[in-house]
Amino acid sequence: MATTETSRGMDVAYVAQLAHIRLTEQEESVFGDQLGSVLAYMDQLAELDLEGIEPTSHGLPAGNRFRDDALCPGLERETALANAPVRTLTEFKVPKIVE
Repeated sequence: MATTETSRGMDVAYVAQLAHIRLTEQEESVFGDQLGSVLAYMDQLAELDLEGIEPTSHGLPAGNRFRDDALCPGLERETALANAPVRTLTEFKVPKIVE
């Protein structure tokens, strides 16, 4: 397998080995170009003046995204059992798995 390196000299075959994936020479070339583009973009970001900007873990304020715990009606028994492959009178029938 040929060695493909990015603009920073990162060996794509080595990265693939670390990720436990096998790449063809064509894939190495494609991924080498893509990785080179990503690293070039990271170089652009590194040039930004971030003086006075506090680091954040989220772009937007994070909060509780759960709904209120409210009582709501459940399924009617017959609706729930309507698609059961096997059932007894009012229950799902499942195969015994404990001997």
